[in-house]
Order: sequence, then structure tokens, then C-alpha cells
Amino acid sequence: MKLTFLLIICSCLAWGGLGKPQFPDQEKDPLFWNTWAQHTLKNALTLQKLNQNTAKNLILFLGDGMGIPTVTAARILKGQLSGLSGEETQLEMDKFPFVALSKTYNTNAQVSDSAGTATAYLCGVKANEGTVGVSAAAVRSQCNTTQGNEVTSILRWAKEAGKSVGIVTTTRVNHATPSAAYAHCVDRDWFSDGEMPAEAVQAGCKDIARQLFENIPNIDVIMGGGRKYMFPKNQSDVEYPGEKKHFGTRKDGRNLVEEWTNRMKNKKAKYVWNKKELLSLNPNNVDYILGLFEPGDLPYNLERNTETDPSLTEMVELAIKILRKNPRGFYLLVEGGRIDHGHHEGKAKQALHEAVEMDRAIGRADLITSIYDTMTVVTADHSHMFNFGGYTPRGNTIFGLAPMLSDVDQKPFTAILYGNGPGFKVINGLRENENNYQAQSAVPLRMETHGGEDVAVFAKGPMAHLLHGVHEQNYIPHVMAYAACIGQNRDHCMSSSGAFSLSPALPSMAALLTLTRLLC
Repeated sequence: MKLTFLLIICSCLAWGGLGKPQFPDQEKDPLFWNTWAQHTLKNALTLQKLNQNTAKNLILFLGDGMGIPTVTAARILKGQLSGLSGEETQLEMDKFPFVALSKTYNTNAQVSDSAGTATAYLCGVKANEGTVGVSAAAVRSQCNTTQGNEVTSILRWAKEAGKSVGIVTTTRVNHATPSAAYAHCVDRDWFSDGEMPAEAVQAGCKDIARQLFENIPNIDVIMGGGRKYMFPKNQSDVEYPGEKKHFGTRKDGRNLVEEWTNRMKNKKAKYVWNKKELLSLNPNNVDYILGLFEPGDLPYNLERNTETDPSLTEMVELAIKILRKNPRGFYLLVEGGRIDHGHHEGKAKQALHEAVEMDRAIGRADLITSIYDTMTVVTADHSHMFNFGGYTPRGNTIFGLAPMLSDVDQKPFTAILYGNGPGFKVINGLRENENNYQAQSAVPLRMETHGGEDVAVFAKGPMAHLLHGVHEQNYIPHVMAYAACIGQNRDHCMSSSGAFSLSPALPSMAALLTLTRLLC
């Protein structure tokens, strides 16, 4: 048995290097590294002329749980999916000229959750864990602490300024991250009234799904999952009519989709629930879209039915094409939400493929927007207990084994490890090698936890240089609002006559050459 196991280890290690290139010969020459560094330096010097245009458009890409180790591992995976070693690959977010760190703690938690953090980077104030769109004076699950403690989001500020606004997520549209953009709720789990305690409903607190349609009238683009929370309890689902777990959950008997459809009937509005319907739309003929593609969260990208479920990239592209028709611009929140779910389950392969897909969506957004009038920010709400190491050689498959046995118990270990979580499974002495493989963890838990370290903030476009150094997480929406002259940050946009004075967004030839150098 020991011999068999050692053979398996050796074969795994051999497979890890099979077909992977050794490091290129040019890397042996110091001239290669010096030339590359000098080119990077010249690009950096061009940034001394700051982009101080007014941002017509704002896009926030939020990788839920996308800590810095996840960014690095996703970079390697992206390269390896293209047949490269991976380490030298650039993610789309890597190309952004400005990078900062964000401190993610909640007011009552050293290691944060996605609700309190969403309130910070969307509403501009730190809050308690488990609460969305309310200040730290609100107490989780206590309905009577809601009123008077509501805080508004940058999505609302943009809507009030006449911009179009949108939400795109791979989770439920009423999950923690998107809900902070429109809801004021003391419990992130109150998805519909079916998940609320009776006393909270009787006290007048509203569930999150209801607030999606009532708090900010006519959000232009809503795409994600969460269909079952919009329909009456026990109503069968259109896609899974025989599966009770997907039936409607609303105890109040309301059909929120039907209500939305009736309210929007005189507008260019469409409700869709599958990829075919989504991609059949001509964005020039649609001003409002409600897309609910699953009863709960969307599937992991690795498990997505490409015939019926849209990718994040496909949703983002259509969202931008609809929103950009507004001459006053738009605000778009995009969440790669299932990065977080993969990590919680200890399924690093799922998490990293979700991160690569979000990076693909960032690249698509770049192609259909302009750096001169669009501020784009990429960040995370929090990190995870995820890391990788073990002195792996260049080009080692990111999901592979470390090139050694433990010098304590002589057992192999994977390069990817979790500090806590569900751990790994061994079946007949063999380690699983599949999409849902659970990486080893030090502390056994049913679900892996968040990490407490700072997360990265990548920024480009107008006023992106204001995201620098180390900041509190709630600083992010203040910068974005300042760049777009919305919310409380408008005084600098006023001319002496009292009219709005906007910096020209059309590039000069010199600026165009600068952009070319940055992108090349």
C-alpha cells in the first residue's frame, strides 16, 4: 500500500510538471529583467500627469472573498489555462495603474462579514457585521433599531444625480453585497418575509427582496439569482417545477416579478430568466432589465450550463450596453460573489475559476468603456483563510502537490492550504482530484472562515490616484462620488458662476499615446 501511495505521489508530481514550460532562456539574461523594469518605469512616469476628468461612469467590481493570495493564485491559474507557467501572467486588474490597501474590519468585528463590509464600500460608513445599509447604531436582528439608522449608498447618489444604475451578481440579487446598495436591514438573512421572524414583520421591518423594488424606484439593471424570494410560498419555479427546494418563499403572497412587470409595462423593460432570453435582447431597445437566472445563487462557472445560464462576462457586457445610453452616465456594481462560496467550502478550484471569470468580465468592460470618462475600481470585501506555498517550482500546477513530503509525518501536502475549513477527503488512500476537491486545512470546521487581513484596491480612470496607500474601507465610495461629482462631493465641480464645470474627457493625442503605452 505504501508503495502504491508513493507511486501515486510521484505520478502527481510528474503530472504537475508535464507540459509546463521551464522558465524561458531569456530570463537567464539580466538584460531581460533590466529592460522590462525600465519599460515599467517609463510607464510609471507617464502617470505623473493625473487624470482629473470628471467620471461620467463608475464601475465597482467586487470579488467577494478575493484576498491577495486569491488574486495571486488566480493570476497563475489564468496563465496556466493558456498553457503558460502562470506566474508572469497579468490579470486585467494587474494593469490598473493605482493600487491601495483596504482595512476590512467591521465596527464590532476584527474579522468581517460581507454585509458590514458592503455597507462600508457602498454607503461610506462602517457598520456591524450582519447588517446592510444601516449604521453601527443598528443591532443585528433587532428590528426596532432600523428606523433612524438608515444610510444611503452610492448607487442611490448616482440615481439621484440622473445616472442610470445597475447591479450584476453571481449570487442572489438580495444577498449581502448587492443588498447594501438599496436595502436598510438589520439582518442580511432576511431575504424574503419567509426568512423573517414574525415579530419583525409585525413591527414593520421589510425583507430585502421587497426593498429591492421599493426603496430606489426603477433600478435600471438587476441581474443575478434569487428568483424564489420574489414569488409566493409554494409556487413552483419556472425552471425546476418539480423541486420543492426551489419553490417560492414569500408568506405575504406577493409576486414581486409580476408587480415589477406591471409597473414597467409602459417602459422599455424586460424580465428574463435564462441565457437565451438575455442574449436575444437588443440593448438599444431595452432601458430596464430584471434578470433572475436561478432560484438561489448562480452555479459555479465550472458547473454552469452554458446553454441556459449566462456568464458574469455576458451579463456585464449587456448591462454596460444598456446603461451607457444615458448621456449622464451610469453606476454599475458587479459582484463575483461565488469566489467566497468556493473558499467557504474549501473548494479552491471553484473559487479560483470564479476569480478568473470575474477578471474576464473586467477585461470585457474595459473594451466597451473609456479610461477618460469611466472610473473603474476592483476590490474585495474581505479575505479568506486561503494560501499557497511549499517551495513549489516555477510552473507547478496551482492545484498540485508541494514537491516534498512533510519532514514530520512524511505525508504529502498540497500547495494550496486553508487555515481552517472542511479539510480534505481521502478515499481508499487516494486524494480526490476534481473540481470540488477540498484542500487541506489546519483546523477542522464545517465551513472555512473569512480572513482578517487587508485587501487590495485596484483603480483606473478619473481621480483613480486618490486610491493610494492604506485606507479604511468606507473611503472607497467617497472617492468614487468625488470623481463623479455626486452625493456630498460636488463643490469642486462648481464654476464661479455656480454651474457645473466638468473637465473635458476627450483625449489629446499625447494622452492617447500615453494610454497606448499603458495598455501595451
